Amino acid sequence: MRFASVDYDKRGTTALITLDEPSKLNALSPGIREGLTAAFAAARADDGIRVVVLTGAGDKAFCAGADISGFEFTTGYAREFMDRVLDVLRLPETIGKPVIAAINGLAYGGGFEIAIACDFLLASERARLAVPEINLGLLPGFAIVRLAELVGRQQAKYLSMIGEPISAQRALELGLVLEVVPHGELLDRAFTLAEQLARKPQLAIRYGKSVYNRGLGGEDVTYAKDVMPFLFLDDDTREGVAAFREKRPPVFK
Repeated sequence: MRFASVDYDKRGTTALITLDEPSKLNALSPGIREGLTAAFAAARADDGIRVVVLTGAGDKAFCAGADISGFEFTTGYAREFMDRVLDVLRLPETIGKPVIAAINGLAYGGGFEIAIACDFLLASERARLAVPEINLGLLPGFAIVRLAELVGRQQAKYLSMIGEPISAQRALELGLVLEVVPHGELLDRAFTLAEQLARKPQLAIRYGKSVYNRGLGGEDVTYAKDVMPFLFLDDDTREGVAAFREKRPPVFK
């Protein structure tokens, strides 16, 4: 089954959701966002699905982040963009079933963020993770309200203020990922974990996710939606986005 740019496959009690625009490194295009929303809705509504596995098509990228080709530098556009994107990034948190991220390559920006919204992160040895928005004059709208709880305040600041990619092994050391897996074994390991979860009492699994995730998705995300659009008015943001599009180093003032 296919929803826009996302493939949806049922394998027993597991739903496999695959971001499928590999030519664009599975960036969060309108088709990917639409497909993710529909795929998670399908998994939520299907009582036969107990676990979700989320991955990217191809060998290069899980998800390379936001598609900034159409960015407009107005607070109205930025607020609408943040509303749409943050709600998509939160989808793994809002479904009452365990979600496993199988990170098969680059997980940058929004790709990093939708991964950390999942319950369990498995990374290919080839995976690289980053929140590089600082290089556009921006900050990660979702990770900024989640990352400190995962890796501590200092590391969260470092990752989001420096913006450099880290290896899968470094992500493991920081506690961002559960396991680093040989690239060719990533999906097999994800399905093995999914089967383990599916065999457990489901009411307890769902209650456990609810309790561990209590407090997520409240005022912090709303605050990010309200504040982040103002960065789009900064001259450094215009320069960062222009430099990215022109494939040159930015010159921030």
